[in-house]
Amino acid sequence: MSIDKVIENAVASVKMEGYQIDNECIQWCKKLLENEINMEQYIALIKQKSGIIA
Repeated sequence: MSIDKVIENAVASVKMEGYQIDNECIQWCKKLLENEINMEQYIALIKQKSGIIA
């Protein structure tokens, strides 16, 4: 299964649970899965976007 299809399925699952996900977060997820960024970088981006200071 392609990375794009995996992300598409994950986004659909998130939406079925009543949550929203924006294109920026989808792109970060794709970069993580393509090893362009590591998990620490991904988490830092999500925390920054969410306003979490920890």
